[in-house]
Amino acid sequence: MTVLRTAHTSALTAAELAAVRRLLDAAFEGDFSDDDWDHSVGGMHALVLDGGELMAHGSLVQRRLLHSGRALRTGYVEAVAVRAGHRRRGHGSAVMAALEHVLRHGAYELGALGAADEAVPLYAGRGWQRWLGPSSVLAPAGIERTPDEDGCIYVLPVGPTALDLDGELTCDWRPGDVW
Repeated sequence: MTVLRTAHTSALTAAELAAVRRLLDAAFEGDFSDDDWDHSVGGMHALVLDGGELMAHGSLVQRRLLHSGRALRTGYVEAVAVRAGHRRRGHGSAVMAALEHVLRHGAYELGALGAADEAVPLYAGRGWQRWLGPSSVLAPAGIERTPDEDGCIYVLPVGPTALDLDGELTCDWRPGDVW
């Protein structure tokens, strides 16, 4: 039986967190760093379990993104992965639906994520919009452009704030990949 569970990081056991990390390491083929792991905890998780085995995961953490002179309270999607051999069965969509529910009912102004090329159809098909403007990070030394991320950022407006998708979008600083 397939079950979808949402829980805050604090409600997951050490064994559950270890299973999530194993899934992410396998799904990202060894390209999931300790910084990536750190970015994916401290918020809400959506887990798809089948017979008690973890099939898919995604998390939603709070960040601040700057746009048009405002700091937007943003639910940032991290660590979306589906176990190899179980992809294209709706598990990724189930994870995203659960995270989008939290976004829409969790006092956020915006949803955002950095999309890998192979995941774009999933996000775009769910109504996420590609950010067309330049991206930057508020680094310790000030605002720095992140041109390699341009075109890879997707947003889901969930609040009353009007967005200019051609405008600049700046994320808060963090170690590792800033987006």
